[in-house]
Amino acid sequence: MAKVTKAIVDKDLRNAVFTGILEGDEIFISKMTKINDRQMGVLLTDLNGETRYVRLGAIVAELREDMTAEELMQSEIDAYQAKQDAKAEKAKVKAEKIAKDKEKREAKANEISES
Repeated sequence: MAKVTKAIVDKDLRNAVFTGILEGDEIFISKMTKINDRQMGVLLTDLNGETRYVRLGAIVAELREDMTAEELMQSEIDAYQAKQDAKAEKAKVKAEKIAKDKEKREAKANEISES
């Protein structure tokens, strides 16, 4: 069986944790164990059949004089979205370059085969 990549495995585990909590899955929540004052943990089986330890942490943001809690939260959401948009744009440019380079190689190969 082919191994599922780390990125896909991690995303699936995060989704399982958030879904279990947000949907109020009592069986899932009962499996959560208090690790310390800031974290809970759960053991889950990943897509590769391995047992994994997933930590869920609670981070309390410091009070800020320059913005409200709502503004701070929105600024973090906006920063995350901007990074995701930048990654998508970079991937788009890369895909376009790959397609363009492929066309050049094919044109060159056709040119050589016609001569």
